[in-house]
Amino acid sequence: MERIPAMHKVLADKRVAAYEARLGRDVVKRAADEVFGRARASGDGAFDTIVVELTMRLERLQRDMLLRVINATGIILHTNLGRAPLAGEALAAVAELSRGYSNLEYDLEAGQRGSRYARVAGILNEVTGAEDSLVVNNCAAAVLLILDTFAKGREVIVARSQLVEIGGGFRIPEVLERSGATLVEVGTTNRVYLEDFERALSPRTALLLTTHPSNYRIDGFTHDAAASELAQLGQRAGVPVIEDLGSGALVDLARYGAPHERTVQEALSDGIGLVTFSGDKLLGGPQAGIVAGRSHLVARLRGNPMLRALRVDKMTLAALGGTLQIYRSGALAERLPIFRMIGATLGELRARAQNYLDAIPQAQLVESDAFVGGGALARERIASLAVALPEQDAETVAARLRKNVPPIVARIAERRVLLDLRTIAPEEDDLVIDACRNFPT
Repeated sequence: MERIPAMHKVLADKRVAAYEARLGRDVVKRAADEVFGRARASGDGAFDTIVVELTMRLERLQRDMLLRVINATGIILHTNLGRAPLAGEALAAVAELSRGYSNLEYDLEAGQRGSRYARVAGILNEVTGAEDSLVVNNCAAAVLLILDTFAKGREVIVARSQLVEIGGGFRIPEVLERSGATLVEVGTTNRVYLEDFERALSPRTALLLTTHPSNYRIDGFTHDAAASELAQLGQRAGVPVIEDLGSGALVDLARYGAPHERTVQEALSDGIGLVTFSGDKLLGGPQAGIVAGRSHLVARLRGNPMLRALRVDKMTLAALGGTLQIYRSGALAERLPIFRMIGATLGELRARAQNYLDAIPQAQLVESDAFVGGGALARERIASLAVALPEQDAETVAARLRKNVPPIVARIAERRVLLDLRTIAPEEDDLVIDACRNFPT
């Protein structure tokens, strides 16, 4: 049996010591105790054997944590990678409000309890043009709150073509059933008219609901009732009209080189009573569900006891407020990461690519298709450029990149690993190059 080395020598080894900053000394010490215990039981006490086993154990522990990763997939709003990266203003707002106390629910002027939502609602109303607004923890929660408030035990009319399932098994019919509302389907799978909604109206009708099809499309012989027509029908019938926009664009994306996506402002100007949308997709902020629209309808949502279970914390409100300040300034392309990625020109990407080609032997620059992602524009392509790593076993190379610190998530196409430059932030280029430059060729 080889003599067991001293614990302090193993912990001082640079391969082990590197994990202290990431995991903390106590975690590293506990893992070392486990490894030393197994070494004593097996009789294998070689120094390198213990260090290798310990680093493998620490690597597994590290990967069980939430980690920052570098997105080299070309999918801008990548659901599995946390969707929209936050702007510097949003991060600064979170840090400022989290390091101490805040006026989260305190009115400084009156010296008494205030509204958790008032400050963010004010800028939301300004940016969207809504009379009032409310923030909950995600868009599904926003829809559920509306259904629970207005439609429990009553009917909700929805076009058959919009009875879709989106990410995470969120199915419109099941959400309606769970809320206690009765679904009334109108039209056919491919064609629905305003008259279909009119015929379905009854004394039990609570809402007219129109939803974004997310990444589902019907092409060809189709027809939909216009949102403005539904809004007018709702006004005549005295029934609120709700539109779930999903990703929730606040500006015309065509200005930044992406396809136009219906905006919150367009929905509100069409006369929609309440519009729901996400905070962490095309808006570019933190995960949140936002309801914007008529003040008397939002007031009813505020009075629902369920709101307490769906409310967001101070960090989400801070990040959302910081993001909305950028919309107020108008400097989206310069300050919001998703708009910087969407709007980057091929010339800008090509200039960055040269550093990769100079540093990585046998790497090549190839044309690529990037995607906006995030549901609403999941299938919409944006011309991009990618660095193709030298031809090796692609799965092995991709796995090695995922083990990097920070991990790099790439994509594989035609048996090669591609690093799409559109979703790699310019400030991350050196990190990616350093991870790739020493790959065997």
